[in-house]
Amino acid sequence: MFEVTLLFLVMLVIAVCAFLPVGCSVRPSAKSYQQSVAGDSCSDSELIVPVDSTSKQSFLTHLQSEIESALFPRPTDSILQRHYDALVNAELENRLAAMPDS
Repeated sequence: MFEVTLLFLVMLVIAVCAFLPVGCSVRPSAKSYQQSVAGDSCSDSELIVPVDSTSKQSFLTHLQSEIESALFPRPTDSILQRHYDALVNAELENRLAAMPDS
C-alpha cells in the first residue's frame, strides 16, 4: 500500500509540474524577469502612443510581445490558442486603457 501511495504522489507532482503555467522548469520565471527589467524601462504612465500608423503598429506589437513574454508559452491546441489570444487581447486593452490620454 505504501508503494501505491508513493507512486500516486510522484505522479501528482509530475502532473502539477507539467500543467502549471510556470511549471518546474529551471529557467527563471516571468515575474522575476519582469522585476529585473522594471528598473531599466519606463513605467506605464510614461508611455506615449505614437501618432503615425507605422509607429503605432510597432508600439502595439512591442506591447503585445511584452504581455506574451510574461505569460505561459503559446499552446499548440487550436481552442487553447483562441483562449490565449483572448487573454492577450484583454491584457493589451487593459494596459492601453490604463495609459494616460495624450
